[in-house]
Amino acid sequence: MSTMKTIRVRIKPKTRVSVLDEPDADGVWLAQLKSPPIDGKANEELIALVAQRFACPKSAVSIKSGVTSRMKRIQIKES
Repeated sequence: MSTMKTIRVRIKPKTRVSVLDEPDADGVWLAQLKSPPIDGKANEELIALVAQRFACPKSAVSIKSGVTSRMKRIQIKES
């Protein structure tokens, strides 16, 4: 049976390295992304980063809200 997990992520695009930092006191993760927020490149990189961090396929990760915002709600399907 699979379960859904939702996390909130604050995006910082155009950084030197791509990294997903642990959540802060409010439970918000910080994603530093190399990609610029153009043509969905940053969103694609974010999905790959979250999938890698939670050891799941990219298809199990989706952006539920905030597609064009720096604050996003990400849903992860865990098996």
